[in-house]
Amino acid sequence: MTVQTENLSGIDIRAEIERLRKERNAVILAHYYQKPEIQDLADYIGDSLELSRKAAETDAEVIAFCGVKFMAETAKILAPEKTVILPDLDAGCSLEDSCPPEKFAAFRAAHPDHIALTYINCSTEVKALSDIIVTSSSAEVILSQIPPEQKIIFGPDRHLGGYLSRKFGRDMLLWPGVCIVHEAFSETELLKLKAQHPGAPVAAHPECPPHIIDHADYVGSTSGILNYAKAFEGDTLIVATEPHIIHQMELALPGKTFIGAPGADGQCACNICPYMALNTLEKLYLALRDLKPQVHIEEGLRLEAKKSLDKMLEMAGGTVGKGDLGAR
Repeated sequence: MTVQTENLSGIDIRAEIERLRKERNAVILAHYYQKPEIQDLADYIGDSLELSRKAAETDAEVIAFCGVKFMAETAKILAPEKTVILPDLDAGCSLEDSCPPEKFAAFRAAHPDHIALTYINCSTEVKALSDIIVTSSSAEVILSQIPPEQKIIFGPDRHLGGYLSRKFGRDMLLWPGVCIVHEAFSETELLKLKAQHPGAPVAAHPECPPHIIDHADYVGSTSGILNYAKAFEGDTLIVATEPHIIHQMELALPGKTFIGAPGADGQCACNICPYMALNTLEKLYLALRDLKPQVHIEEGLRLEAKKSLDKMLEMAGGTVGKGDLGAR
């Protein structure tokens, strides 16, 4: 259930988080899609796997993961000896929800000659059923190492899988999941925005559908988009991913203008991830104070899931978080 925040009036939340961070020997991780106030106090900000790897490398005893559940679970898979807390256990993911483990297992069983190349936005159980996990920043280099005759199941994001299939001429059997945030972007509204800002490039996440990707000058992971923002020539960039990443762009490049691509009719806030938004400073404080909610994974399941993550790191460890999908 969603955490019910207590009456915390009179408490200096930020000061208490700082106190508890030291007292608990905790590291605070924030995904780029978190609210600015959470990003500003995090020890590390980044992509999901990049954050988990950093957490595993620290000497912190507690990992406070301000992201979504599959990210916190990934941290626990890689650092089982650490206490992993998530401010709100209801912070899920539409891609994870789209791929129930029992259905994925049946799908795999129906295609025994396929290997499962699975996006990291999935449950621990689905990771355990997969051969290789990929991120948006490692998928390309991993795919290039798989023999062309090998049949592939790609899930759960059909847009990322479809993008890779089109770019590399690689036929893959796609699981039909989508990210509700990236699915919400409107081509019509994007074209209006491009007309208002002629010459401004578009940077898009590969979870976007083809009608958005087709208008992008750069396609890459959140880290890749941030790197592109730092490198592109010009003063205005249109960003087609969850808009909270723009906070980091504005901090790094205060002289440039960053505009979030619009969703639906251009007025709604449907391009904001509702799951990421469940995390708040108040819930982070309570999680650090009470050391809950905690993420627990049965050891046998953890070891099975770790195999597919280890395979990814073996094949593309140097590219994780680097945004290597690059320009179209």
